[in-house]
Amino acid sequence: MSAVTVLNNQATAATDAEPALTDGFQLVIDALKLNGIENLYVVPGIPISDLLRMAQGEGLRVISFRHEQNAGNAAAIAGFLTKKPGVCMTVSAPGFLNGLTALANATTNCFPMILISGSSEREIVDLQQGDYEEMDQLAIAKPLCKAAFRVLHAQDIGIAVARAIRAAVSGRPGGVYLDLPAKLFSQVMDAAEGARSLVKVVDAAPAQLPSPDSVARALEVLKGAKRPLIILGKGAAYAQADEAVRELVEKSGIPFLPMSMAKGLLPDTHPQSAGAARSMVLKDADVVVLVGARLNWLLSHGKGKTWGEPGSKTFIQIDIEPREMDSNVAIVAPLVGDIGSCVSALTAGMAKGWTPPPSEWTGAVSARKEANIAKMAPRLMSNASPMNFHGALGALRRVIQERPEALLVNEGANTLDLARGIIDMHQ
Repeated sequence: MSAVTVLNNQATAATDAEPALTDGFQLVIDALKLNGIENLYVVPGIPISDLLRMAQGEGLRVISFRHEQNAGNAAAIAGFLTKKPGVCMTVSAPGFLNGLTALANATTNCFPMILISGSSEREIVDLQQGDYEEMDQLAIAKPLCKAAFRVLHAQDIGIAVARAIRAAVSGRPGGVYLDLPAKLFSQVMDAAEGARSLVKVVDAAPAQLPSPDSVARALEVLKGAKRPLIILGKGAAYAQADEAVRELVEKSGIPFLPMSMAKGLLPDTHPQSAGAARSMVLKDADVVVLVGARLNWLLSHGKGKTWGEPGSKTFIQIDIEPREMDSNVAIVAPLVGDIGSCVSALTAGMAKGWTPPPSEWTGAVSARKEANIAKMAPRLMSNASPMNFHGALGALRRVIQERPEALLVNEGANTLDLARGIIDMHQ
C-alpha cells in the first residue's frame, strides 16, 4: 500500500468520525414540519431569506406578500379556517411592526396565528447601543398577543415552537409572537441532539367538557322559556362541530340566528333560521342561548333598544373562556367548555321528554320571516339603472342559490351589512 493511499484512508476515516451538525435555520424548519405546518406567509428579507429558501427546499410552501400586514392577515385567516396556527414570518423592526397589526387583530378576533420575526442582537439592544434596526420587539408584542417568547439558544427552538403552537390554539385561540435574534440561526449543534430537542405537540387544543351542574342549570332555564332563541357566533363556526350544532338546533326546535361569520354553519334556508326576522327575535326572545357568540358591539352589548325592555332577557352562554361570562350583562347559566362538547351535552340532556318551544312563538317568527321576505322581493328583482345595492345583491343571491358551493368574497360597510341579510349562505 502506497503512502498516498494510507494518507487518503486516514483522511476519510477522520471525516467519517466527525459528527453530523445542524443549525438554527434547520431546527426552525424541522420544528415546524414536525408539527404539521405546511405554509408560511412571508415578506422575505434578512435574516429570514436564507431560512425561507431552505424551507422551500424542504417542501414547505412559502407564500410571499408585498406587505407584512397582508401576510399576517392571511396567516390569521388560514388559522381560523384550519384550526392550525397560520405562521407569518417577517424581518426585524419595520417588518415586525407591520406584522404586529395582524397579530393584534388575530388575538382580538380569536384567530390562531404565530408571528415569527428576526430581531437584533440582545446584548446591543438591551444597552441601547444602536444596533441595525434596534428594537425590543418582545416587549412591544407582549401586550398585543396571547403569549410571546424569545429564543436565544438553538437547543430551545423545538420547545419554543411547541409552546407557540399550543398557546395559539388552546383555550380561546389567538396570536403568539416568537422572537428569533439573527445570531440564533447560525448557531451549530450536534444533529442528533438537535433532533432530540424537537417537540411534537400532542393534543394542542384538548376538549374542555362543561360541568354536569352547568349543563343541568342551562337545561332548566331553557325548559322555562316561552320564546327561546339560539345565536350562533364565530366560535361555533371555528369549532367545526357543524353536526353537533345542527343536532342541538333541530332537537330543541328553537329558532336560531347566525352571526355573519357563522352564516352557512346551518343553511340560511333552514326552517328554524330566524335571519329574516332578526330585529323581532332579538327584541322579543325571553331566553337567549349564545353559542360561541360574544355580547360585543355586533349584538349591542346585550343592551338597549335592540333587546327590547330592560331586564326582559335571560342569557345562557357557551364559551371556552370563563372571563367572557358576565362581560356586559348577567349570564344566568354559563357553560364553560369547547363548543362541540357543550352543545352535545345539552342535546344529550334533552333526550328524555323534551318539549319544543310553544307554537305561538315559532309561528310568529315564521310569519315575520315570510312577511319580510315578501316585502324585500320586489327590490331584489329591480333592474334599475344605475344599478343599486338591492338589485345587484338580488342578482348575486340567485347565483349563489344555483351554485351554493361558490366562494363569495364580500366588501365591508354597506355592502357587507346588506349582503349578509340578502344573500343566503348554504354551507
